[in-house]
Amino acid sequence: MESGTGAPSREEVRSDSGRSFLLDANFYGNGCFLAISEGQDRRIGAISVAISSQNNTTAAKVIPSKSDPLFVNTIAEKVASMINGICIVSFYAKTQLKLEDMKAIMGGVMHIVGAENGKQQQQQ
Repeated sequence: MESGTGAPSREEVRSDSGRSFLLDANFYGNGCFLAISEGQDRRIGAISVAISSQNNTTAAKVIPSKSDPLFVNTIAEKVASMINGICIVSFYAKTQLKLEDMKAIMGGVMHIVGAENGKQQQQQ
């Protein structure tokens, strides 16, 4: 990842179970910050940080999640490896996620990151 577009990306995803999540992403020259929160109110939640360089990705929980600890780390690691940089993820959910919620969130995150990678390739 050379440099971020500077424009934040926002997307709302709705899972098959009816839950709604706001995804906010800010991209920088060496990584990104993702804020994922349930409902219309943006909130800070569990925080996980991952860094990727070459073929190695390392993640750390800064503020652990009570109900979905592996999911937050998985998002951070996946995005860090896609952008080959640092990914900080804040994740807030009112209750524990179901599989369909996780699929919807991950799909939204991949859409945002994929769109950013496409912008980066056009700029080169």
